[in-house]
Amino acid sequence: MNTTAPSSVPGAGAPLTVATLQAALAEYFAPWVQALGLEVVAFERGQVTLRLPQNEGLSRVGGMLCGQAMMAAADTAMVLAVMTELGGFRPMTTVQQSTSFLRPLSGQPALVVARVVRAGKTLAFGEIDMAGEHDGKSACRASTTYALL
Repeated sequence: MNTTAPSSVPGAGAPLTVATLQAALAEYFAPWVQALGLEVVAFERGQVTLRLPQNEGLSRVGGMLCGQAMMAAADTAMVLAVMTELGGFRPMTTVQQSTSFLRPLSGQPALVVARVVRAGKTLAFGEIDMAGEHDGKSACRASTTYALL
């Protein structure tokens, strides 16, 4: 995957990089989302991979990564994926997110891969897969729809 992507949105500024996407987490997301500790691992146009750490603060009984953290990470990853598709940030809001939990995830961070399926003028659609970083087994899948404001 690339570490830069050309900016195609007027006024979007410099080309996107892993560093600018990481900075977007602090600039555009609420403090509780920032507290997830998400790390941008890689990206290409229309796709972003984030690392969601597993720690005591994000785990529930039995050391399993809690579903709320997984859903928030999926939503956040898709916003960044839409940014890579559009070439920069554009205000948007989640219209729909459908999440399926396939298995518990414990003892390892998650890799969150968000991919834009289609982006139009007013709506963007995406799919997210979340797998264990160490075993590569899928733990969560989500589909999303965003209104582009």
